[in-house]
Amino acid sequence: MSTIEPIHVIGGGLAGSEAAWQIAQAGVPVVLHEMRPVRGTDAHKTEGLAELVCSNSFRSDDAETNAVGLLHQEMRALGSLIMAKGDANQVPAGGALAVDRDGFSNAVTAALEAHSLVTIERGEIAGLPPEDWSSVIVATGPLTSPALAEAILTLTGETSLAFFDAIAPIVYRESINMDIAWFQSRYDKVGPGGTGKDYINCPMTKEQYDAFVDALIAGDKTEFKEWEADTPYFDGCLPIEVMAERGRETLRHGPMKPVGLTDPRNPDRKPYAIVQLRQDNALGTLFNMVGFQTKLKYGAQTGIFRMIPGLENAEFARLGGIHRNTYLNSPKLLDPTLRLKALPRLRFAGQITGCEGYVESAAIGLMTGRFAAAERLGRPIRPMPPTTALGALINHITGGHIETIDEGPRSFQPMNVNFGLFPPLAQAPKAEDGKRLRGPAKAVARKKALTDRARRDLAAWLSDGVLPAAAAE
Repeated sequence: MSTIEPIHVIGGGLAGSEAAWQIAQAGVPVVLHEMRPVRGTDAHKTEGLAELVCSNSFRSDDAETNAVGLLHQEMRALGSLIMAKGDANQVPAGGALAVDRDGFSNAVTAALEAHSLVTIERGEIAGLPPEDWSSVIVATGPLTSPALAEAILTLTGETSLAFFDAIAPIVYRESINMDIAWFQSRYDKVGPGGTGKDYINCPMTKEQYDAFVDALIAGDKTEFKEWEADTPYFDGCLPIEVMAERGRETLRHGPMKPVGLTDPRNPDRKPYAIVQLRQDNALGTLFNMVGFQTKLKYGAQTGIFRMIPGLENAEFARLGGIHRNTYLNSPKLLDPTLRLKALPRLRFAGQITGCEGYVESAAIGLMTGRFAAAERLGRPIRPMPPTTALGALINHITGGHIETIDEGPRSFQPMNVNFGLFPPLAQAPKAEDGKRLRGPAKAVARKKALTDRARRDLAAWLSDGVLPAAAAE
């Protein structure tokens, strides 16, 4: 029986599950509180831990030239539960890492339930955690219960910022007309567990595209409540009809871009636009519509999406939806180890801190768990190098907002990991002959130089007395 006082983690999503795992692996007992199924949410469908409520993709797994792929690699190096179970439950998705959502959630749940230092308690934590909980990680995500959210806001004196997050529809594979659609990854790219033919592609002519855009704009949409009217969207998850309203060609240069894809039945005829669907489960029976998050009402969705060639008889396992996300003004409220300045016994992790995306949320959970465990064990907490993907994310959350001379701090907004968050290189990479690189070659070389630097700095951080993880049980 451990004599170490437990750390409490509130929220059993990706961030909370990862934080709990990191704490337990460090030899510290942890109590993981998840309010489902005692209290449900507008987006969750199960009571499983780490349930994926939107896409099933962890995005690019390219650790050489992509920031999220680099983040994958760093998390694996630090013993991430989320990455381990994601890798174990992957489904084909070109150059991306996508997972069977049920298999993934079940695997994360089973691992935490089996760990001797993890206790899972079901029930809502209403208001601030009890005062005798000396170390708490709040990882309640974008769907924080109203009572807890109100208590946090009262404590900080802040008004929470919020944005809308929309969910894409999922289609039964057998209902897709493969006489029109075909399998192919963009540029035939082969990713984790993939073949280069991992997406179903539905082509459109210009006439079909124009009619589809008109229908999106005219479609019956969910009306916002008065208190939601001024809530902005996160640009990485814009509803498809909002993109359509921004300009007729917006979709063709976004989720419906036709580049890198060739219709095998008509190789000489280039589609005007293409809708892609990505495998959503290990059986390959479900495919989600990539980039098709929506706030269209259900009746409008079925009619409009069946206008897409190949989906004229589509049957939907889940239609799209929308929910309101909330996050803190973290640069003002949190310290560099993600503690609440107004009440340091509380740390925050995941999307509520102002990171966006599954992997980013889990990454912040990973680091918050390590920070809390180190503090509980009386070990020094050393910040992650800002040149790493993990360090760049934390830097954005705790101080990465932009100051303007006339207007003060700009509004803090959610952010996916990207190379724009990394400190600039000391020197621009050059060609082998020493000449300056230009164009695409320059961009690729810069990304490789950033990822090389990140790996070197992470290796040094790991070898310099960082809190070790216990052997996996």
